Amino acid sequence: MPDLSSLIKAYDVRGVVPDDWDESTARAIGAAFAEFVLADSRATTVVTAHDMRESSIPLSRAFAEGVIARGLDVVEAGLGSTDLLYFAAGSLDLPGAMFTASHNPARYNGIKMCRAGAAPIGQDSGLVTIREWAERDDYERVPDRVGSVSQRDVLAEYAAHLRSLVDLSTIRRLRVVVDAGNGMGGHTVPVVLAGLPLDVVEMYFELDGSFPNHEANPLDPANLVDLQRAVVEHGADIGLAFDGDADRVFVVDERGEPVSPSAITALVAVRELAKGRGTTIIHNLITSRAVPEIVREHGGQPVRTRVGHSFIKAEMARTDAIFGGEHSAHYYFRDFWRADTGMLAAMHVLAALGEQSRPLSDLTAAYSRYAASGEINSTVADAPARVAEVRGIFEDEGATVDELDGLTVELPDGAWFNLRASNTEPLLRLNVEAPDVARMTELRDRVLSTVRGGQEQS
Repeated sequence: MPDLSSLIKAYDVRGVVPDDWDESTARAIGAAFAEFVLADSRATTVVTAHDMRESSIPLSRAFAEGVIARGLDVVEAGLGSTDLLYFAAGSLDLPGAMFTASHNPARYNGIKMCRAGAAPIGQDSGLVTIREWAERDDYERVPDRVGSVSQRDVLAEYAAHLRSLVDLSTIRRLRVVVDAGNGMGGHTVPVVLAGLPLDVVEMYFELDGSFPNHEANPLDPANLVDLQRAVVEHGADIGLAFDGDADRVFVVDERGEPVSPSAITALVAVRELAKGRGTTIIHNLITSRAVPEIVREHGGQPVRTRVGHSFIKAEMARTDAIFGGEHSAHYYFRDFWRADTGMLAAMHVLAALGEQSRPLSDLTAAYSRYAASGEINSTVADAPARVAEVRGIFEDEGATVDELDGLTVELPDGAWFNLRASNTEPLLRLNVEAPDVARMTELRDRVLSTVRGGQEQS
């Protein structure tokens, strides 16, 4: 077995198929996962699901072969979104594995793993052990049986659970354009939103892991262009764009303008706080400073954390947080086993919009207070050296610096930026926020000039 350190990332498995991994690798990871969950919790059954990529079925089946070879059983939920897998792991109380590369291009695939109840498995909570055991692929324990594989379709149960959490039956009628990006939203949206007072305009609902229309990565503005145009053309109230595995959702208002995920985080946080069942809200360190401000204004307690689902889920468990949001449009709910679900976040936004008469742009304006750059990616030859250089420049000027996740620099005038290496791609990511556009632009360009040093951006 080859060295898997570059394949198994901070909180999932991710790589090019077959260059970085193949069915034999998946089989070894499945065996290691089986041994891990047996040792960790005495679990004897694992649930799996997969997205629409061409390699997902063979990889998930090979993984299952590894699991049953170690004497554990497998329940295959089949085709599904990542949050459907989390639903299965939560409702069935089983450890799970989702086969997807999320927003990455077609040649990639990956595995997102969790404990029973959708509890996270990350670098600090089991992935290192799974990697080491998969590399060794040799176990002292002799199974007393070969496990079995069964199938269970949970799509209808998943939809019913979401609809029990957000009631859309009495909202005003809305016209909604949904861009599924040929990803798993095309599978789940029709079932979840069926029969509600919504006129849904479907875009790219055909499941196609080659992504013939655009990459299923709405974080890249280029992949929102079709949705923005369609919202205006159809006179829609709102546009929704899901990423490839539909665990993230991006929102476009009636003018065709993107709504910041930070604004969505604040909006949903206010709705969750209004239920009166808790006060703690998690936000990662790249979300707008407006998020903790608004949370406090509504009686909540904001908690700042690292980027990444395994870190946020662990912090939600520690603090019993009711909700968490990230700048990348991952939204986490205590009522959904602390897991991230783009669908539930979308339903909250639809409810907030449909329960009142104002357009979405007016509704979300109250949650958008500062000018943000969005995430800017740069490919550099020596990322640590570039980050160190940036740190030195701003420390010499008396800025406040922390390294909770990458480098965060706060300036006296309220402007700030974060510079961090991607956990899944060879990129250095920059996010800048400031009181106004002019200041944000000035700070952004200054940091980028140091980061790139004359190199081309990615």
